[in-house]
Order: sequence, then structure tokens, then C-alpha cells
Amino acid sequence: MSTSARRRRWAVWPLLPLLLAVFAAGCSSGSDDDPDTTAATATGGSVDLSSVTLRIGDQKATAVQALLDSAGALDGVPYRIEWSTFTSGPPQMEALAANAIDIGSVGDTPAVFAAASGADIRIAGAYREDPSGAAILVPKDSPIRTPADLRGRKIAYAQGSSAHYHLLAALTKAGLTFDDITPAILQPSDALAAFGKGDIDAWAIWDPYTAIAQQTANARVLVDGDGLVAGLSFQVARAKALDDPATSAAISDFLVRLAKARLWAIDNKDTWADRWAKETNISVDVARTAVARQDRRPVAVDATVIADVQKIADAFHGAKLIPTKVDAAKLTTDRYNAAVTATAPR
Repeated sequence: MSTSARRRRWAVWPLLPLLLAVFAAGCSSGSDDDPDTTAATATGGSVDLSSVTLRIGDQKATAVQALLDSAGALDGVPYRIEWSTFTSGPPQMEALAANAIDIGSVGDTPAVFAAASGADIRIAGAYREDPSGAAILVPKDSPIRTPADLRGRKIAYAQGSSAHYHLLAALTKAGLTFDDITPAILQPSDALAAFGKGDIDAWAIWDPYTAIAQQTANARVLVDGDGLVAGLSFQVARAKALDDPATSAAISDFLVRLAKARLWAIDNKDTWADRWAKETNISVDVARTAVARQDRRPVAVDATVIADVQKIADAFHGAKLIPTKVDAAKLTTDRYNAAVTATAPR
């Protein structure tokens, strides 16, 4: 069986009303196959999912749909999936707040920003990896040699993204604040172009863009994420989606499938890199470089993850970069831990 391949490609929405207008207008779609009615219950469950449509957010550079497909993890899905593709994590949080998707794939920071703005969301799945693919980049011939040298420099990052936190952590460790730099708030593709033209002095970003810049734009890593960030990424869901038994069961099934796909990618690095390159129009060399330093493993949404999220939230609130305090315990749910760890232990 094949899931619904209806796939929306949305640009960045700076304002929620614009997001709602775009969603109401509708977007192009692909095939719309029926779910597998011969296996219409979630993994290990008893809820009939044949009438459920799970709306999943994906990132262009992350390609979760392609990963699941490559790993064979979409076989026998008992519900319809509607995919929407975004440029980064923050636009997915806007889509969740607008009830345009049910769950989305993001880095460690977007959920904190969304919760601080009042979005009713929950971190439902967690993954941890080597943070070396997260980097603050400078040109190879730049005189910037340490994070302290970023004072007065123009630095690009996507606001509310994992790179935003990485930059905050690096500046804080160097005794600097955002008042000491000139922010250039750009989505990754725009930042890559600006970096290549010399319009910015530094760029906080993640893989595969780190690898792209290293291989095509003469980028040098000023500082990577080691010791600064926890290497976390999340699946974040609408709280109301979790309140619906059928949708919650579909989310549980999806998280199990994604956990298995993540482990498959670790065991089949070159196969996944080649598919990722094809899906995202990056070179195979870039894809293999990025995949080699990922090892993104599913982990329980437990006290350690909650503490890491709280550290991020407190750092942004302490720097007056989010309007309210965020309680990480209330932002997370552990209801899917047992299903994920039982079926994808590692």
C-alpha cells in the first residue's frame, strides 16, 4: 500500500494570518491513495485508523518522507498521510498553531519559541546525535578566529531555529550578547547565498547546509555544536491532536516507524545518503559528509531531554529573546516512550 503523497510546499510565513490565508487557498497535490484497510490499526493498538489523515510537516533539507520510504517504513501504513514541506522548523510551528499540520520535524529550539508565544504543542518524539554538524561558519580567509571576534559582525541565522540557540550559546560563552552583533535573520537558502556573496561575516547553521558551505562556499567552521548544544531534534505535535484517540494512535504508529527509519539510516549510511542527495538536489559528497556525522538516534522524552529543553528555554528568556518563561515539563509528553523504545531499541 502507499500512503497519501499529497505534498504541500510552503514558503516561510512571517505572520500567522498570512499562513492561514495560504492554507485556506490550498496548494498543489500529488497522488491520493487509500490507506491499507487490511492493517487499519496502529502498531500494537486496536484503534481503527482507516479514516484518519495524519498531516505531517517535513523540512526540505531533512526529507523525513524520503527517509521513511527508503527504509521501507511506510509499508502498510493504516492511515492516510498528508505531507507539507517547509524551509525550517519555525514555519512548522506556525503551521501547528494554525491547525495546518498535526506533527512536524524540528530542531531543539522552535518548540520553545512557539510555546513562549502561546502555541499549544507538545514534544512527542526525540532524537539525539553528534552535534558536530551544527556550526558557526566564517569564510576561510576571515580574520575571525574565535567567537569573541564576532563582536560587531553581521551574523546570519534563522530566528527561533536550533542555529539561533547555538549562536546564543557561543556568544554567551564568549561574554557577548546579541546586542554585540548585527543579526541577519535569514532562512538557510538565503543565508547560503548571502554567505557566498560575502554579504555576511558569519552564519549559524546545521547540516546539510554546513557541508554544502564547506564544499562549495569556502566555509570554515569557527565553532561547532560540541559542548554548546545537546544535539537534539524533535517531533512536535498539536496538543489537540493528542487529545483525539485516533489521531494520537496514528502519531504513535508514525513515531515508531520513524524511529525504525532513523536506525536504518545509521546502518545504511551510503544508501540513505544517495537517496537524500537525489531527493534534495545536493551532491552525493555533501550528503555522505552530513550523514557520516549524524547518527540521529531515537531517545525517550525523559527527564534528561526535559532538562536540556529547559536549559534552552531559560537561556532565551534570560537573554530577553522570548517573551515568557517556558516550562519544559509542560511542553513535553512521554506517552509514546514505551511504544518507541519497545519497537526500536538501540
